[in-house]
Amino acid sequence: MQKLPLAQLHPSNFDFLAKLKDNNDREWFNAHKDEFQKEQVQIENFADALLQEMNTHDVIETPSGKKSLYRIYRDTRFSKDKIPYKTHWSGSFRRAGKLRRGGYHFHLESGNSYLAGGFFGPSPDDLKRIRQEISFDAAPLRKILNSASFISAFETLKGEQLKTTPKGFDANDEAIDLLRYKQFLLIRRFSDEEVLKDDFLQKAGQTFKNMRPFFDYMSELLTTDTNGI
Repeated sequence: MQKLPLAQLHPSNFDFLAKLKDNNDREWFNAHKDEFQKEQVQIENFADALLQEMNTHDVIETPSGKKSLYRIYRDTRFSKDKIPYKTHWSGSFRRAGKLRRGGYHFHLESGNSYLAGGFFGPSPDDLKRIRQEISFDAAPLRKILNSASFISAFETLKGEQLKTTPKGFDANDEAIDLLRYKQFLLIRRFSDEEVLKDDFLQKAGQTFKNMRPFFDYMSELLTTDTNGI
């Protein structure tokens, strides 16, 4: 049997999650803790390799793949859903430095795997600053969103939007479609077959790299004032 590279994901990573979904209770999980730990090490190896890949085109603050991973244990304190365990693998990477804004996220789940990045919950001040810049001149952002590399990877900008005009802006603004965004997310979905191929690591790295023009645009406007200082 051919030995898979350490960074390549394996069908067993999804198989364990499928079994956990069918047996989502502490008794079963504790009885299969060794199996969970074995699969998690594989996910850590993938995340480590992805971190190295990303550091070739960005500067990442997250120190290791292991540190990027979210815990599989769900916080059920304030949730009506008391299922104790998540049924996916996920993690995120922080960009280093105050001048690098935006973040990277990965989610691995059979039938629902994706890579994402952007601004999930911008602060009121950041959201106002973004909207001011878009209203002043939306052309630079539209150029990024309409580029072939952006469309091929992410199709379109995603995230929650207002149904009405944001306070302080004109409903007739030519950029009203962009001004309504409350989140600014880039998402690329992958099939199980794509995730399990030996080139997924490279595709994941390239997908995150394709976010850079958008991140660079946002970072510049969020670290300067309306006069560009």
